[in-house]
Amino acid sequence: MEVDEIKQVRTAKLNHLKENGIDPYGAKFNATDNIANVLANFSEGKEIVIAGRLVAMRSHGKVEFGDLLDRTGKIQLFIKLDNLDEKSLIVCKNLDIGDIVGIKGVLFVTKTQQQSVRVSNITFLSKALMSLPEKWHGLKDVEIRYRQRYVDLIANTEVKDLFLKRSKVVSFIRKHLDNNGFIEVETPMLQPLAGGARGKPFKSMHNAYEMEVFMRIAPELYLKRLLVGGLERVYELNRNFRNEGISTRHNPEFTMLEVYQAYGDYEDMMKLTEEIISGAAKEITGSFKVPYQGKEIDLTPPWERRSFAKIIKEKFDIDATDSASVMLEKVKAKKGGKVKIDKLTRSAVMKIVEEMLDEEQTINPIFFTDYFTFLCPLAKTDACNPGISQRFEVFIGGMEVANAYSELNDPIEQRKRLEEDLDDDIETGNRNIDEDFLNALEYGMPPAGGLGIGIDRLVMILTDSPSIRDVILFPLLKPQGK
Repeated sequence: MEVDEIKQVRTAKLNHLKENGIDPYGAKFNATDNIANVLANFSEGKEIVIAGRLVAMRSHGKVEFGDLLDRTGKIQLFIKLDNLDEKSLIVCKNLDIGDIVGIKGVLFVTKTQQQSVRVSNITFLSKALMSLPEKWHGLKDVEIRYRQRYVDLIANTEVKDLFLKRSKVVSFIRKHLDNNGFIEVETPMLQPLAGGARGKPFKSMHNAYEMEVFMRIAPELYLKRLLVGGLERVYELNRNFRNEGISTRHNPEFTMLEVYQAYGDYEDMMKLTEEIISGAAKEITGSFKVPYQGKEIDLTPPWERRSFAKIIKEKFDIDATDSASVMLEKVKAKKGGKVKIDKLTRSAVMKIVEEMLDEEQTINPIFFTDYFTFLCPLAKTDACNPGISQRFEVFIGGMEVANAYSELNDPIEQRKRLEEDLDDDIETGNRNIDEDFLNALEYGMPPAGGLGIGIDRLVMILTDSPSIRDVILFPLLKPQGK
């Protein structure tokens, strides 16, 4: 049947229920247990009350078999029509796959040794007007699964399991940080200035103040204000927003963990990164080794370290002190032909270089260290080499997953670096410096280590998911038909 015809048939059943005084969208239902517990503690003759969604029905004369699904599992229903009261009989005759019902009955084992519920009473809780897909995996348009995630979750138990794992990852991270003296905080999503990272912000207008506001691209500058205020170990696990492209690794709205530890540095953040990511893997999969897209990733600490500056020197003969024009000539010599560049800055050249490196084809986790200082305006420099910053990035499975600094806490140097970054910024169009952040630094911020971990990408790795859309319940999608 076509969708409209199915809806008409189901609507007719809904109306029939109403005509017989049965509410097809019932009220609170007091289930005494969930299906997983019922099956784990199965005892013939035991009376139970459960609720869930009907996901299968099979008719055998005056006996109906069905499968009831709740958040914990699935159990078979055995419904003998002659044994039902009048109201339950009307309910049973108007059931469809997808309906949500409350069940009262007695546990028993069928002749085929199937653990089942002999149903004595059925309560309607929600009438489904749309039918569930029979072969959801067979749909050619994968975006339908993202657009109708509610159906995806019903039809595919592995999808539900994935998001349960995501929840466990987040819970593990919070527990680990809480146990190590960090406190969870919340900083503004709407900000008068977009700062803390390079990224194109979403803009809006606050009508009451007649003020332009931005969805935050990063919480960093606000979290550092809290270090100034004496909150020495803070973290935030929440959304960031960047008005940029979409790919299998990028979504405009994404979840980040940011952690700041007073009196620490980027070496402390390395240790914390290993603890969080390898610990989450062990918690979710039971092992430090996880499969990812046909390969095995070994997250066992300690992780390898590679020098970004050394790689750039070896591959392109580029030094941190080179001018933009010198860097460009060296890239041209390596790449051959013309290199298209909109504005000649060192950051622009390095963006081309990083694309050419193709993320070093990393599989197992690697700390890339020794980034050029001009790429890291918020990080401390190396005491022995001012052209190199105390920063690392973590790549796992070919993706950047984490980024960390020894945080710059010198207000005079910070102003200088931010002003230089404005001239170097070719990507965002941002032309403002957060004066209040600099003012906060003048009150004294302790030396600190700061860390950011991309939660969506981490979950991709721990659940062997090829696309970021697979691990976000409701990813942003282009309008249908465009």
